[in-house]
Amino acid sequence: MEPRGTKRGAGKIEVAEPRNKLPRSAPSLPTDPALYSGPFPFYRRPSELGCFSLDAQRQYHGDARALRYYSPPPTNGQGPNFDLRDGYPDRYQPRDEELQEGLDHLLRWLLEHRGQLEGGPGWLAGAIVTWRGHLTKLLTTPYERQDGWQLAASRFQGTLYLSEVETPAARVQRLARPPLLRELMYMGYKFEQYMCADKPGGSPDPSGEVNTNVAFCSVLRSRLGNHPLLFSGEVDCRDPQAPSTQPPTCYVELKTSKEMHSPGQWRSFYRHKLLKWWAQSFLPGVPNVVAGFRNPEGFVCSLKTFPTMEMFEHVRNDRDGWNPSVCMNFCAAFLSFAQNTVVQDDPSPPRSSPRSPGAPWW
Repeated sequence: MEPRGTKRGAGKIEVAEPRNKLPRSAPSLPTDPALYSGPFPFYRRPSELGCFSLDAQRQYHGDARALRYYSPPPTNGQGPNFDLRDGYPDRYQPRDEELQEGLDHLLRWLLEHRGQLEGGPGWLAGAIVTWRGHLTKLLTTPYERQDGWQLAASRFQGTLYLSEVETPAARVQRLARPPLLRELMYMGYKFEQYMCADKPGGSPDPSGEVNTNVAFCSVLRSRLGNHPLLFSGEVDCRDPQAPSTQPPTCYVELKTSKEMHSPGQWRSFYRHKLLKWWAQSFLPGVPNVVAGFRNPEGFVCSLKTFPTMEMFEHVRNDRDGWNPSVCMNFCAAFLSFAQNTVVQDDPSPPRSSPRSPGAPWW
């Protein structure tokens, strides 16, 4: 799916003209939050269709071997005191970000399971297939003031495939990532190591290597408005003590953030970071985000659980806060925009190599 050119102006996404695909006056979609403040659109409760795992060498396995289990420290009145810097950089194996995987792993799962989909191949013909992370970016776009994005789109046998393409600005930013930011990324993964065990009822082992190639991914089905969705996202862990054993309601998302000491810091946290946490967890139906708050020395001093469905309450009365209806309405509008723009079926199957011809991008 090859991008041909993009231009993201202030407040709107402008679709540049790929060869032989779009009319000369390319359409655009505004992103002003005020335009999307209507009622919350229909969103079908996500149901898990299956899963897959990626191992330490980033190899695909069509099973749950990489799934970990939530195992928080005992609540003894003291903070967990996790050292998030422990093992950095000696026991750190980061994923090679130069490898642009696109939809590879999700497409492999789909090839192996398309015959078993409820509703058969006919359902897939009208669906949108993508990663959860791409949908998350769509949800937060009306409130995003810094980072642009590009999505390549390809229609094959009626199905619309959406895959992110790294922007030149994002690539420059990634290659120039400062050491402190690289360490902060490690600390997020290290927190997961402190909070997860390899089997239900087991104990975490933070002495091992942090390898970010390893991933457990859930594949989910949902519908936003009149758009059937099939998407996949990485899952941090499963809670063996969850009230329901049914995925995705037994899954837990793990996050870290710096300690907050003033109302202003909390307000900023609720406006910005909590928006991204909500979008990431609401889409797949993950009910809780457990956050570890770290001090300047990199130790986790406290844990706090944020139920996904209660996050909006922190900004409901904030005039500069975010609104879930705006996020979901914009996402629905963009999906309609993409469906109406990419109307021609591509005779070649979608693939993740950025060399497939003729895909529009935004």
